[in-house]
Amino acid sequence: MNIVEEIRALCREKNAIIMAHYYQRPEIQDIADFVGDSLALAQQAAKTDADIIVMCGVHFMAETAKILCPDKKVLIPAPEAGCSLADSCKATDLAAWKAAHPDHMVVSYVNTSAAVKALTDVVVTSSNALKIVKQLPEDKPILFGPDQNLGGYINRMTGRQMDLWNGGCHVHARFSEEALLQLKAQYPNAKVLAHPECKQSILQHADVIGSTQALLDYAKKSVQSLPLQGESEGASFIIATESGILHEMQKACPEVHFIPVPAEGGGCNECEYMRMCTLQNLRECLFHENNEVIVDEDVARDAIRPIQRMLEMS
Repeated sequence: MNIVEEIRALCREKNAIIMAHYYQRPEIQDIADFVGDSLALAQQAAKTDADIIVMCGVHFMAETAKILCPDKKVLIPAPEAGCSLADSCKATDLAAWKAAHPDHMVVSYVNTSAAVKALTDVVVTSSNALKIVKQLPEDKPILFGPDQNLGGYINRMTGRQMDLWNGGCHVHARFSEEALLQLKAQYPNAKVLAHPECKQSILQHADVIGSTQALLDYAKKSVQSLPLQGESEGASFIIATESGILHEMQKACPEVHFIPVPAEGGGCNECEYMRMCTLQNLRECLFHENNEVIVDEDVARDAIRPIQRMLEMS
């Protein structure tokens, strides 16, 4: 058997499910049982009947799956795959911020450690953050973290004045506005699709702002709505989010030209942490059932509540 066949055989033998984020390598997305953004991965983990969940993503995603599925074995092929956004907010620092604002509610982005989630009132993802914040009492002050770009976007869209943690995604923060403007001039009919973790200097040029899933859905619907067969040929979208999503976009809309916005200084804007999962370490992880993710029981007990609240409010 080749490595893909071997991985699929191991999944059948062990009743394991492979879950992958849209930012993973194309070959990882193609072999996964389920591919989605952070919200979809959490929702899928909560309802799976598999005995083993192999999370092809970064560490906080595997932690979230374990919190939602304490009776299941959760594995991660690359345990060293961290997240610059999660690393920007330590639980001890959040606890101090929270203590300094005792009347505030804490809303934390899903890109955080289990320990940070345990200090949180409600968790959000880029898919549901705007919807959830709109449901919170208008007279309740909010501490939002750790992504200040996402928090700023929500403030602008809702008129709220949430206090924002000074953190950000190193991928979404380094898109080049100059390069984006050059692409817009080169492709004047192309719509710009941008993730809300991007800086305002990028978002101000976007036609559509949304989560990874929302951007993918928009591209699909736009192409499907074109009335004449063949009209989608030559259609273009300029994409300002991690370039891994281009694989799924191109699969869904093969006739469309998807153009990634370069990083400042040039080059493709990829998350090196998301690229740490490979077919090789996925196979080894599943074969040996190693790199198991364990979450402290007390932390998990406190972290499950804001995650469940997110799922209910979504």
